[in-house]
Amino acid sequence: MIEISHVSHQIAGASILNDVSLTIPRGGITALIGPNGAGKSTLLSLIARLTPLQGGQITVDGADVTTTPTDALARRLSILRQDNSVAARLTVADLVGFGRYPHHKGRPTVEDRVHVEQALEMMGLHPLSGRFLDELSGGQRQRAFVAMVLAQDTDYVLLDEPLNNLDMKHARQMMERLKEAAQASGKSFVIVVHDINFAAAYADLIVALKDGRLHSLGTPEEIVNRPCLRDVFELDIAVETVGGHPFALHQIAPEPLVDT
Repeated sequence: MIEISHVSHQIAGASILNDVSLTIPRGGITALIGPNGAGKSTLLSLIARLTPLQGGQITVDGADVTTTPTDALARRLSILRQDNSVAARLTVADLVGFGRYPHHKGRPTVEDRVHVEQALEMMGLHPLSGRFLDELSGGQRQRAFVAMVLAQDTDYVLLDEPLNNLDMKHARQMMERLKEAAQASGKSFVIVVHDINFAAAYADLIVALKDGRLHSLGTPEEIVNRPCLRDVFELDIAVETVGGHPFALHQIAPEPLVDT
């Protein structure tokens, strides 16, 4: 599990995270939701040690991320950030292969190639494996970067807005495949999502952040409801149940609540 204890972070004197403490369980999908600027991306970066920890402690299965050797952490935890770019002209297969570097250190084995093939298959990228990244659409590139992280084959996978640039079909397919991977292999996915309905449909645990603080955490039913969403997003949102999952109708203003 990932233990986050009293974590605070500032940028240029502005508070981004303030005394955040929570436990992310091993296995399943944990979704981070909240308004822009709530601290979701910063929290992922701190867990992955891409941003130095200023205050508090973060451990992954008991190992302190501040003191764990980089190669050991990279074999346990992987991350996909929002701002993904590569300077070199790479094919999809080349990019996905980079995910294996923490394991083979430049000398790929048969096992590494198997993981690359599995990641390509999982993201439906075999037809595009020989294409250069600059020849792809934004959604295709996003799937390629997610495949690279999956090829790393870590117990914990952190994905910052992995549904960016994806159409409805591929967004749903990605969430379905991440759910399948979590159930089949016991992997833990920690995902920042802006579409709370994807969180409600696929997450086992939802963490709501607001103004750099932990607002609430719980099951989709405990978080995706009208009072909680109104408090987190400062927007009145009607919530219905569809297919056994709460569904937020945030696109239109709901009928006002009537006191009885």
